[in-house]
Amino acid sequence: MTKTRSSAPHWVREDDEDWAATVEVRLVLDHDAPAGLADEVLAEAHEIVEQAGLPAREVLGDPGAYARTVAAERISEERRARVDVYGMTPGERVSAALCTLGFVGAALCLLYWIEDGLWIEVTLTSVVGCTTVALAVMLVAVALVARAAGRIRGMWGWLAGTAATVAGGAALTTAAPDARLLDVPAPVLALAAAAWTVGAFLFPDATIDRWFTPAPRPRDADDERWLARLDGLLRGRHAMKAAEARGHVREVRQHLTHTTDGERAEDVFGDVEVYALRLSEGPRAEQRLARRKLYGTAAMTVVFAILLVDRLLDPDERTSVWMLVWVAVFAYWVWSVFREWQALRKTGR
Repeated sequence: MTKTRSSAPHWVREDDEDWAATVEVRLVLDHDAPAGLADEVLAEAHEIVEQAGLPAREVLGDPGAYARTVAAERISEERRARVDVYGMTPGERVSAALCTLGFVGAALCLLYWIEDGLWIEVTLTSVVGCTTVALAVMLVAVALVARAAGRIRGMWGWLAGTAATVAGGAALTTAAPDARLLDVPAPVLALAAAAWTVGAFLFPDATIDRWFTPAPRPRDADDERWLARLDGLLRGRHAMKAAEARGHVREVRQHLTHTTDGERAEDVFGDVEVYALRLSEGPRAEQRLARRKLYGTAAMTVVFAILLVDRLLDPDERTSVWMLVWVAVFAYWVWSVFREWQALRKTGR
């Protein structure tokens, strides 16, 4: 992507400017729009709005819906088929998770420096505990990426690995002596976490994408593998319910049984990722996205509820200033659940 962009159109109305910003964000984040497309689309939209002399929302409609229409018309199926309902490829998801982990680690080190001083006491227990938490977070992130890539069995495998990691880490933490190993300056650990973040950001997303893409098989490969891949993509990448996905797979299988010349599924229906995209598109796509967002937000709310209760049970933490921050964060996630629930209701569920 080029670092320079053409001059953006000047929107007279503030509401139109907000509309344009929403369209641009939705094209880039939700639909992985190629470089330059958003600028081109907004220039055309600006001209239409100027000629009509009306607000952009009245002329072109809801910005999210307009972005979806543009994506369907002007972004190739092959490109749109590579991304999930959040507009991200597996590589982008892994990079985002690793960058977030590094950023949180750096922030925690800096907070420790501010609150407790320069030196961090490192014990065997703290090493095991921090390693367990970091590994568990990474495994959960990879499990979600595997789901978004359509690897449902892989997702359950990574989640099983997460459970084993947490159980093993808890056992080692209990058994390990709490003796001090060494003292490390907090800024050094913060810089290490920052270097981790930069490395994760610079690592090529395309390389990670290949890790989650099944290796090609010979032309005489069994159609069942194609059908299994279709089922995984519909359920994982496109957030379709299992029963609905199985219905589509059943229809494809029935069609193949009626072919007289022994055509393979790939010959009849084409690339499995593109075909899964075609099956997932339509008015129900917005409902599936809203439902998945609600489930994800609810899961994060439960996690923060557990963390908040743990701190409330600690007398020292209960009177800390940071308790207000924890309460505010938990309240934010509760409010997010309510908003996602309202969004799901608006889609007709």
